Amino acid sequence: MRRLALIASLAATLVAGVLVNTARADEGMWTYDNFPAAKVKQRYGVNIDSAWLDRVREASVRLSGCSASFVSADGLILTNHHCITGCLAENSSKEKSLLDDGFVARDRKDETPCRTQVADVLVGMEDVTAKVEAATRGLDERAANETRKRTITALEQACEKDTGLKCQSVALYNGGQQFLYRYKRYTDVRLVFAPESGIAAFGGDPDNFQFPRWCLDMGLLRAYENGKPVKVARPLRINFDGPAPGEFVLVSGHPGSTDRLLTVAQLEAQRNDDLPQWLLRSSELRGRYIEFSKKGDAERRIVADTLFGLENGIKVRRKELDALLDEKLMAQKRADEAELRARVAKDPSLAGIGDPWADIEKATARARDFGTEYTYLEGGAGFQSRLFRIARTLVRGAAEREKPNGERLREFTDAQLPRVQQQLGAATPVYPEVERLTMSFGFERMREWLGPDHATVRQLLAKDSPDTLAAKLVDGTKLADPAVRLALWNGGSAAIAASDDPMIKLAREVDAPARALRKRYEDEVQAPTAAAEEKIARARFKVYGTEVYPDATFTLRLNYGTVQGWTERGAPVEPYTQLGRAFERATGQPPFQIPASWERVRAKLDMTTRVNLTSNNDIIGGNSGSPLLNARGEVVGLIFDGNIHSISGSYWFDAEKNRSVSVHPAFMREALRTVYDAPALLKELGYK
Repeated sequence: MRRLALIASLAATLVAGVLVNTARADEGMWTYDNFPAAKVKQRYGVNIDSAWLDRVREASVRLSGCSASFVSADGLILTNHHCITGCLAENSSKEKSLLDDGFVARDRKDETPCRTQVADVLVGMEDVTAKVEAATRGLDERAANETRKRTITALEQACEKDTGLKCQSVALYNGGQQFLYRYKRYTDVRLVFAPESGIAAFGGDPDNFQFPRWCLDMGLLRAYENGKPVKVARPLRINFDGPAPGEFVLVSGHPGSTDRLLTVAQLEAQRNDDLPQWLLRSSELRGRYIEFSKKGDAERRIVADTLFGLENGIKVRRKELDALLDEKLMAQKRADEAELRARVAKDPSLAGIGDPWADIEKATARARDFGTEYTYLEGGAGFQSRLFRIARTLVRGAAEREKPNGERLREFTDAQLPRVQQQLGAATPVYPEVERLTMSFGFERMREWLGPDHATVRQLLAKDSPDTLAAKLVDGTKLADPAVRLALWNGGSAAIAASDDPMIKLAREVDAPARALRKRYEDEVQAPTAAAEEKIARARFKVYGTEVYPDATFTLRLNYGTVQGWTERGAPVEPYTQLGRAFERATGQPPFQIPASWERVRAKLDMTTRVNLTSNNDIIGGNSGSPLLNARGEVVGLIFDGNIHSISGSYWFDAEKNRSVSVHPAFMREALRTVYDAPALLKELGYK
């Protein structure tokens, strides 16, 4: 699950230019320092005090692209199966797939490293808005943009030097506030348990973003430090009975990205340009993956994870496009923006901000002039290859590390280098046949969209077809070997300049035009947009105050709601599903095939076990793996998806139909107890 909204019938407080009745709608991805505890207590009689917040924050975990939580004193982490498919894939081969077979570590020594995974726990937040504003005051847009990045890099560097923690700058309210978040980072994360994908993602893409659902989308990891399991002072306790209908529940997690604060011009650019082009490319690539997967079991296994992610993304962006094509809702956005602009125009104290909405409209228009070229040369659409991404990292990393820290590209600052090195050194499988497929596809689309006479296209394809060039590059490179990658990384610019690896040579050849496009984007689009968004944020604070939540930024948030279903085409959708119905829906063929491990114990299973449940929590992609909590802070569910109406939550919250979907803890208990015979894990999870 990756994404998630409002309708004009809601009224009262202005949230990001959208009228929302916060007394009726359980909406908002609230930062921990600004959680509306008083409103929650008034409406639900639940006291979410600072002690509650600290305890849950300390047990909330951020993974690579997902959320999770500590659920034992020995560093056991609960998250989704689909959040650890990368770990499962990197520990698989053409012959054996942990995605197909699942994994259970019967002993601590059997727990398997997830080589590219990290686990972060938020331990501190500092408001540095004044420091950033002081550094950029009086500068023009481009100078302010560069100074802002240098200032943020310096703050991160000083923070990490002083604390020994992972420090990350966070822009809230589209730059209206700047924070420095401090994390305790664990880089030794190991796989403990994963069910087969057949039950974790039962129903596959047809059921994705649907409900009713029957998925055991859970996985267990363990964080280690200095070779020993991390000791967690206050892990979350699992309540295996789960929540009652209508019960108050909260979600603590890391929602990835929402666009509820964007201007109408920015939304129109997504609707007219960004989403259609992405969908065209990705739909064709999906078709190629599907054809490849039909060649045999080995081919199916090695693209299964990537194909699932691509299909998920297509469904998300298709529904996002549908949302932006809804003229009723776009009309509401225009009306809300006009209202805010009118209020600003009447406030003499805001006369100096000019017309930032017009500034953003101009910037988005400039982006159209070179956006396609940027997408293919710098954005990655033209070089769809993991091996090329490694080559670009090595080439740029060598050049950037020679610069002062504050002048580097943000992905190569000192704060980012340990993570870069971890990924370069990870011994994860690379499949040449897949690399040739994706790289050839990228070259074809680049030639189609930029034209055969574009300078870079001519440079690449003057003597080759997309297929032959991809084959030469993939077959000739040695970058699949982590030892080769680390040698080049450690050798710096001299090693990169001397390398005759064809993928390194390609990355060197296209680096200058790609960097030029990036610089143009930063100067002509990013800089004026950032300046305008800051002005709009200040105006919004002045007119409406700060009793609103910011857009999601893949940082820790808390939201609240209740366990409930909804009405679909006049018929009620109940908030729970039971295990028996999964067997009734099974066809014996993927994606509706029950794994053999479950069929073997079918007679022992309690078919009335609750499997999945829905609530009206406001979530989005990145919340996958978040714990669903009751008022006592106990885990009563595991967020793994939203219904189809939740996808438009990128732009607005529909209180009537937007629902999150969780794994019920009773289903986890039944699986570990009856199917996977894992009493030690159940005991560690607190089940007696």
